[in-house]
Amino acid sequence: MSEASRGNLSGRVAVITGATSGIGREVALGLARQGATTVVVGRGADRASRVAGEIASASGNPRVESLRVDDLARLVETTELATKLLERYPAIHILVNNAGAYFRRREVTPDGVERTFALNVLSPYTLTTLLVPRLTAGAPARVVNVASAAHRGARVDLADLQSSRQFSGFSVYGASKLELMWLTREFARRLNGTGVTVNAVHPGFVRSGFALNNGGGTAVGMRILAGLFGRSVVRGADTPIFVASAPELASVTGGYYADRKALPGSADSRDPVRAKQLFEECARLSGVPLLAA
Repeated sequence: MSEASRGNLSGRVAVITGATSGIGREVALGLARQGATTVVVGRGADRASRVAGEIASASGNPRVESLRVDDLARLVETTELATKLLERYPAIHILVNNAGAYFRRREVTPDGVERTFALNVLSPYTLTTLLVPRLTAGAPARVVNVASAAHRGARVDLADLQSSRQFSGFSVYGASKLELMWLTREFARRLNGTGVTVNAVHPGFVRSGFALNNGGGTAVGMRILAGLFGRSVVRGADTPIFVASAPELASVTGGYYADRKALPGSADSRDPVRAKQLFEECARLSGVPLLAA
């Protein structure tokens, strides 16, 4: 049994997005094993319910629940998810923003937002902000953002967050992870003193369904790369579980972790001015009011 599995989260509520497969499912299983009331958020009511049942059986924890969200890239679905969580739980103690994806071609959501940015950045901003009342009610509470080492070397044009001038799938994906790092730092700053910590993690290159949504040669190539170089979902989920539950990290906020080690992240990811600018732009795009600075 791993160190994380020996913890005790009984009486705590943990919400994990993108939890019906891959890293998210494994994170949900790990937190359920520690006794948390675990909320599996994922696509399809039947699928989310089935996965929740499987996690309950595997963990021996009957307190595993599910919520269906078909497309977190759509603001209406993110806000509806937040509303359901606010109605169902008086307090939330762990929020793992795991849902995210790579898109080879530029797509625009019904909200008029480029899909990579909408799913990987705007949705975590919106969900976290809307759930702040429940997170503070559950304090000490933790937010864990699943970022990536792909943020290193990424470049972000704050004047063109929609990548309308130039689009390269991997470049935009890396930029979204840099932006998620900025959100992590800014959330940590604004929530400092509330008992809510916010940290980012890099799970590594994992043998999961990453990029398979693109089909064709991209999916074939990713399967080959994952088979050759990818780590297991169990190993990929270890650091998110650790950051979500380790007692020694109870008061740590604004950090970035990989393989359970604190890392500085790129120099750009530590830029407080650009973090604040992005945060304010996410507030404008989402229509969700800013948290007090």
